[in-house]
Amino acid sequence: MPPLYILALGLLLLHTPRCSSSAPAGDTLTEGQVLAVGDKLVSTNGKFALGFFQPATTTISTGGGIIAFRYTDLVRATKNFSEKLGGGGFGSVYKGVLSDSTSIAVKRLDGARQGEKQFRAEVSSIGLIQHINIVKLIGFCCEGDHRLLVYEHMLNGSLDGHLFGKRNIAVAVLNWNTRYQIALGVAKGLSYLHQGCHKCIIHCDIKPGNILVDPSFVPKIADFGLAAFVGRDFSRVLTTFRGTAGYLAPEWLSGVAITPKIDVYGFGMVLLEIISGRRNSSLETSYNTSGSSSYQNVEYFPVQAISKLHSGDVKSLVDPQLHGDFNLEEAERVCKVACWCIQDNEFDRPPMVEVVRVLEGLQKIDMPPMPRLLAALMV
Repeated sequence: MPPLYILALGLLLLHTPRCSSSAPAGDTLTEGQVLAVGDKLVSTNGKFALGFFQPATTTISTGGGIIAFRYTDLVRATKNFSEKLGGGGFGSVYKGVLSDSTSIAVKRLDGARQGEKQFRAEVSSIGLIQHINIVKLIGFCCEGDHRLLVYEHMLNGSLDGHLFGKRNIAVAVLNWNTRYQIALGVAKGLSYLHQGCHKCIIHCDIKPGNILVDPSFVPKIADFGLAAFVGRDFSRVLTTFRGTAGYLAPEWLSGVAITPKIDVYGFGMVLLEIISGRRNSSLETSYNTSGSSSYQNVEYFPVQAISKLHSGDVKSLVDPQLHGDFNLEEAERVCKVACWCIQDNEFDRPPMVEVVRVLEGLQKIDMPPMPRLLAALMV
């Protein structure tokens, strides 16, 4: 194959807004292969192929693909990882600024084995995804034992922070229209992952903390470290990973192979928290003036939500901080969708493409039944 043709193919692939592209078989990356700084990657069926080489740089290219950064460049960009944005079981996220003043979020992965798994999962899943409701992966670093991922930095933080706030930090209350648009945006992002990519991508950890918002409060699904792939010829995939307590679909607890419907379940739980403005958990933490915390029992919100929905009292479910300023028809629609999404049987949950149509007002939805597991909590 002539070199110019390979270059043209690489450029074409890098400007094609698809999750997966084809690339010359001879350029496919293999485990342990050393990448040069500036190499760009094209995803091919969950693997990677080299697109084209550009001079070493820490600036973002306007083309597709992701950039291989030097570790020293990221140390400099983050001021030696001095400003921590957050962290989790796989590592920590730090704020950084590239030489062209682009703000970035750098995830430094910990643990050789688990960190490598998350690194591969995230690069494989979102390396070439271009969607307004999915966070953009700018680049990565895999020098020696270092495994870092470089993302666009969302200055507005996560949905978790805006819904639940943090101790002693005042956060403006999200109005109803913003909440509804966030719900719709996340639904569109999940629909794209499940049905718009070459392979179905299951996020596996949908929760408010993994939904970022940009300055205009456009939601971006983030943190693909637990993501799983399902080929179009298959419907399920086995995974040893687990998501986050409170957002786990019942079938995960039994250890069976999973489907995209686990994301649907997690999305349903997130919808309920968007409606109420508080966590679904049966324990709620309150802080007194002395700074000490205390716990008070509250009814498990999903049980309350479907009970109130059946009795026609959705209004009482909506976040009281909105002071009644919301669209009741939309609130009822969101509540119905949420309660369908958290059904015990995965086959009763709607696909995300259908959820999008309902939230857009293009499709009606019936009253959902009471899930058996929630009914058991009412006894």
